[in-house]
Amino acid sequence: MGLFDKLFSGSNEPKQEDATPWIDLNTLEQLEMIKERSKTKTQFVFKHSTRCGISRMVISQFKRDYQLSETEADLYYLDLLNYREISSAIAETFKVMHESPQLLIIKNGVVVANKSHGGINELDLQKFV
Repeated sequence: MGLFDKLFSGSNEPKQEDATPWIDLNTLEQLEMIKERSKTKTQFVFKHSTRCGISRMVISQFKRDYQLSETEADLYYLDLLNYREISSAIAETFKVMHESPQLLIIKNGVVVANKSHGGINELDLQKFV
């Protein structure tokens, strides 16, 4: 492959797959399911703004550090720009103020912890499992 091809076709390195076990949160009905599942397994909801540089930085570090398996907790991803109404419903349902980025930890139907911005990556998620 020539220099011109390398410049315009991208890197020759294979892209690293995101191994984070995200579950897309894209319906209001999922909120009741999350509440119900939280009675037997910890539920995490990561609210992310795809246009925010801070949010991109926080989610990048979060993905690098996330070590829990799918059997230990469910990890939901909410794209705030596409699903703002779900974010509003989360605030109302779980009685938390909307922030972005934000991580909510839900057990037994209630939010037991939530952090925003840099505080997300300071949480010891293992202690909530």
